[in-house]
Amino acid sequence: MPVDETKRRALLDAIVETISAHAEELTEIDAAQGDGDHGLNMKRGFTAVMSKREAIVAKPLPEAMQEVGRTLVMTVGGASGVIFGTAFMAAGKALPEDPTRADAAAAMDAAVAAVRARGKADFGHKTMLDVLGPVAKALRDPAADIAAAALAAAEATAGMQAIRGRASFLAERSVGGMDAGARSAALIIVAICSAMGDRA
Repeated sequence: MPVDETKRRALLDAIVETISAHAEELTEIDAAQGDGDHGLNMKRGFTAVMSKREAIVAKPLPEAMQEVGRTLVMTVGGASGVIFGTAFMAAGKALPEDPTRADAAAAMDAAVAAVRARGKADFGHKTMLDVLGPVAKALRDPAADIAAAALAAAEATAGMQAIRGRASFLAERSVGGMDAGARSAALIIVAICSAMGDRA
């Protein structure tokens, strides 16, 4: 049975509510190494997504995710909008209407490939890729806790030196602080897992 409109609404609401609730935290994380506007920008983008809520959730899951991505590209300031929007669009294009865990892993792989190409970044560069990659791997392990894997991966970016983004200008001084984009990605994954229940 496909992910129906009620489930799509729950998914969207969970993501938007989570980003809104953590906007101040994300801004504080970003302030230590970046522009200090990541949380506000993400909140603005997902507020724009929420303004289209009924139109988005009326679409099949793949199309709904792509519309979320397009909205983020158009409304989130800085590089984050393009990168997060790209991830949503790529994952949406790769998903069937009723995704299995294996389908979700393939969609995450598609998001990783798209973000790598768009951001010219790689694993270990202290970006959201350092969350997406471990989540894709965890999705292939039936025993893995996806939400826990996402949160742990975001925390692990604190020990990395930034190679991409504004934090890269700090060189070795970027070590010690979590990446804001990685934290945002982890929060979104956690929200999806919560909304999907035993599908996660």
